Amino acid sequence: MKRNIIIPTLLLLAALPVSAQKLVISKSTVNVGRTAYQQPVTAVFECRNKSHRKLKIEAIKPDCHCTKVDYPKNGIGANERFQIRMTYDARQLGHFDKQAAVVSNASSKPVYICMKGVVLTEVVDFSKTYPVEMGDLLLDKADLEFDDINKGDTQVQEIHLYNNGVKAYEPNLMHLPSYLSATVTPQRLFPRQAGVIKVTLNSSELRDYGLTQNTIYLAGNPGDKVSPDHEISVSAILLPSFLGITDAQRQYAPKLQLSKEKVDIQFDGKKKKSDIIELANVGRSELEISSLQLFTGGLTVSLGKKRLSPGERTKLKFTAVRDELKKVRTRPRILMITNDPSKPKVTITINAK
Repeated sequence: MKRNIIIPTLLLLAALPVSAQKLVISKSTVNVGRTAYQQPVTAVFECRNKSHRKLKIEAIKPDCHCTKVDYPKNGIGANERFQIRMTYDARQLGHFDKQAAVVSNASSKPVYICMKGVVLTEVVDFSKTYPVEMGDLLLDKADLEFDDINKGDTQVQEIHLYNNGVKAYEPNLMHLPSYLSATVTPQRLFPRQAGVIKVTLNSSELRDYGLTQNTIYLAGNPGDKVSPDHEISVSAILLPSFLGITDAQRQYAPKLQLSKEKVDIQFDGKKKKSDIIELANVGRSELEISSLQLFTGGLTVSLGKKRLSPGERTKLKFTAVRDELKKVRTRPRILMITNDPSKPKVTITINAK
């Protein structure tokens, strides 16, 4: 005789897997860079409760008494973002590597966070080597130029900065175009402390050959408003690739010849001054000037022809405007992109006085 076995609904539910809370830390190791002796430094860890249940941090246990942590003491809602701040007292000289265990109801095992950096013997005043002033933050430059990029390349440039004020900042770059990304070290910049912003260009996100220009902005803290006084100009030059071209193809390629690539202009009291540069195709196939662009304002330019048969010539005329050139920060230049494998980029520099 068979018996019917009835399993209570509660037992069935208990047997089903329950989705556990999930604590996600976007960057578990933060390099805070340099700090002065006995000048506390803070690492900020961006976190998220990536689950549908409330997250509770039960404790954060640093590996020594020299570090303190600050974190939400109440429950953290589903999908909610939050921060953990870890501060080192900087009472020992040299490099440091401090860890802390984050204990929560997200899992049976703790999650570890780490802050790294170096404590200097003394504070050095770098203010004289940072010529660009943006409030309390001093920069070594406010112009980034990514030159001679081919599709697929990645380039990195650095902006060094220094906190010349009396309060701490969390500097960041705003209005980054899709082809740029940036990281700041340290994330929190204390008074009399130096840092660096690494700006990475991904050329795959650039659409057109030639010059692409943008303006980004330095903010002292997250949420600061855009200010014209905090502008950083960015230019990138994407070149056509001639990889794989054979010697025979080079022999029959176009070849650009210019009468000059550097022009000195004396205004002599005039508001405008013009000059002409002659271009010739001394190669064996048609020359194409696919792009003609200006790096700055203060110049107007016109080109007779963009396509030159072998042996053909044309003229490039440009006019410099004195008062407009006085306003520009970077060197006045004219850029041409060509199909000449030996000279895909031509930069004509204008020295105006």
